[in-house]
Amino acid sequence: MLVDQHARLVAERIVASSAEQPLVRRIGGALIDSAATLTGDGQGNDLAGKRFLLARLRLMISTPALRARHLDNQYALRQAIADALGGDATDPDTAFRVQVAASACLAALHTALVRWAEDDGRTDLPGLIAEALAAAFGDDIRGGATA
Repeated sequence: MLVDQHARLVAERIVASSAEQPLVRRIGGALIDSAATLTGDGQGNDLAGKRFLLARLRLMISTPALRARHLDNQYALRQAIADALGGDATDPDTAFRVQVAASACLAALHTALVRWAEDDGRTDLPGLIAEALAAAFGDDIRGGATA
């Protein structure tokens, strides 16, 4: 399933990132990098995967029941992010900060995905996600991304 693949990619990139970086930079960088992988590194290298993702997004946007399912997927991805960041944290304040950072980054991701679908996939998705994250957190968020 695409959601499981995306969660796995994001989690892998978070685990590989430096714990010295701010949470939103680690999460944002992982979201950008995973989008690059899912869309063929933003270079059209995986046209079939890009078309599938685009069709799936369009269907989700136009179908109320699927929008609800998307919210469930966002929750699962937020949990995968929290787990990758050390989800066993016993400190409730730390767990709360992780959840807030993940949720805010996922809101930026969602906004970028909708824009990408509206643009018929012509815009570079990793770049669009980076723009959305920068709009939410400032330009220094891009320091942790490879896109």
